[in-house]
Amino acid sequence: MVSYKHIESAVIHGGIYGDYATGAVNTPIYQTSTYEQDGLGKPRSKWEYSRTGNPTRAALEALIAELEGGTHGFAFSSGMAAIDAVLHLFRAGDTVIISSNVYGGTFRILDKIYKQFGLNYKIVDTSDLETLKNAISPDVKALLLESPANPLLTVTDIAAAARLAKENGILTIVDNTFMTPYLQRPLELGADIVVHSATKYLGGHSDLIAGLVAVKDEILAQRLHFIQNAVGAVAGPFDSFLLIRSIKTLAVRMEAHVANAEKIAKALQNNPAVKKVYYPGLPDAQGAEIQKKQAKNGGAMISFELLDNYDIKKFFEGLRLIALAESLGGVESLVCHPASMTHASIPEEIRRQVGITDTLVRLSVGIENADDLLDDLLSAIDGAKK
Repeated sequence: MVSYKHIESAVIHGGIYGDYATGAVNTPIYQTSTYEQDGLGKPRSKWEYSRTGNPTRAALEALIAELEGGTHGFAFSSGMAAIDAVLHLFRAGDTVIISSNVYGGTFRILDKIYKQFGLNYKIVDTSDLETLKNAISPDVKALLLESPANPLLTVTDIAAAARLAKENGILTIVDNTFMTPYLQRPLELGADIVVHSATKYLGGHSDLIAGLVAVKDEILAQRLHFIQNAVGAVAGPFDSFLLIRSIKTLAVRMEAHVANAEKIAKALQNNPAVKKVYYPGLPDAQGAEIQKKQAKNGGAMISFELLDNYDIKKFFEGLRLIALAESLGGVESLVCHPASMTHASIPEEIRRQVGITDTLVRLSVGIENADDLLDDLLSAIDGAKK
């Protein structure tokens, strides 16, 4: 029996470690759709059909459950498939409160898909607990939080929000993609459900698409397993294998990501061309004290705005090392323009209300040399001056 106390060991040995049949230290890729049975009503093992369960996927699901401090995990074909499965818990007439700056895909699925079936949403500044409290009405059945939120890195007090939700019989769902369980564990703060786009930091190498969910409650777990099996948007065995492999280096990768992000955020804050930096690891950032209380540090996502006399298009064109691309959380640094990329599905008037301006830049800080990244950023900023 493997014994450990710390998450740095858990990312390597957690969940279902290795293969007891052969002694392999890596969980095998069970690349099969079905399993032979010994007779009618006599399955050879608990495995019958890989949509319902697969040993490689089960190892990944056990791993995310352990890392998040949950009892059950579920692996899906994408982060949005994970969100979709969670939203299947609700019914027509219910309302879900979402954070005021939330991933565009989350807004899109609620606004364009679920709304037509009668599931409603409210956009609320969840960082303001009084505003959140006032937004709760009898039809509200869940809070769907991002903290820090995408893309303005707004911090919500997860423990306080979860307490408020429990007082009103409401589920708390936290998208923990930006933080990962290495930096923040929402279930331990009182959340009911944690969701990840595992495509991002958990995958870490921009080479797979997957989603993960973790819960503590047995009834919630049973409902989610039914939905997962019924809808069928499951992670395949190869992607599950890749995720287990990638999670083994999560601790060392996140330390490198964050060290770079802290250095870059400070440099951007001191740059006269930068109007504003959004990074919860800065001492004067919105929610910095709450972030210290509920997370290990500020993470590795930074957003910033340039002054009006800088051309945002020229800035993006001037980058040579940092790639302009969707997504985040890979070992390579990526930059995007939320208003036209990740959050383009959110109507312009809503984007403006919450502060997602046309000059906002979102930076996913990779693990390259920090000085090389800064040289690239500063050169592109200098070249963008009108």
